Amino acid sequence: MEVAAAVASRIGYPRQRAAVYGMEVLPMRDIHDEFTSFKNEFPAVFEKDQELGRVVHEQAGPLTEKDRWLIKVGMSGAARFHRALETHILKAREAGATEAEIQHVLLLLITTCGFPTFMESYATYKAISP
Repeated sequence: MEVAAAVASRIGYPRQRAAVYGMEVLPMRDIHDEFTSFKNEFPAVFEKDQELGRVVHEQAGPLTEKDRWLIKVGMSGAARFHRALETHILKAREAGATEAEIQHVLLLLITTCGFPTFMESYATYKAISP
């Protein structure tokens, strides 16, 4: 059981599901230090990644900036990437998304991903709400 809990913790397995399987899972660790290290060690790779992101966001299709960030709110919430979700919520707000629009995107998680996934994402939303 300890190995399963360690693996679950390492991959960020949700606490609610882990409890069902009898595993104790620690919260997902912050990777900002590793990300900073990655940028410093591989600046060319980091810049190419950023360039790809700019092309995909700005040139790959007809979606508005606000719509792109709202979609990313939904994707990061569904994937349970809560650090990314925080960023995407803030970017959606900066792009003009209303709180009602952000909440609607999060509510859509219930029917697609389940209530526990929604609640995790909603808790992230509430933690950074004005």
